[in-house]
Amino acid sequence: MSDSKYLEAEALQGTEEEILKFPVEIAIKAMGRSSDGFASHVGDLVGPHVVADKIISVTTRPSKAGNFTSVTVRIMADSREQLDTIYYALTDSDEVLMAL
Repeated sequence: MSDSKYLEAEALQGTEEEILKFPVEIAIKAMGRSSDGFASHVGDLVGPHVVADKIISVTTRPSKAGNFTSVTVRIMADSREQLDTIYYALTDSDEVLMAL
């Protein structure tokens, strides 16, 4: 992952007033090129950081032309650190083109 992504994330940490109140239900979206294993890959990246019963849903959606796929994982997040760890795992993957 590029240093600028880390710097942006670090700049938001430690603010006096947190934007999110934990625990919070949140959707994490990862986008990548369509392949048979992309959704599983996203699950493998997110799974180690979330207790199974806190995964609310997983949905996939192909792009209009079918070249790309988005995977949305809805979780009950416990902390900002947990979310940061998940986003770092996703953005460090060469298969994930974008994480929101």
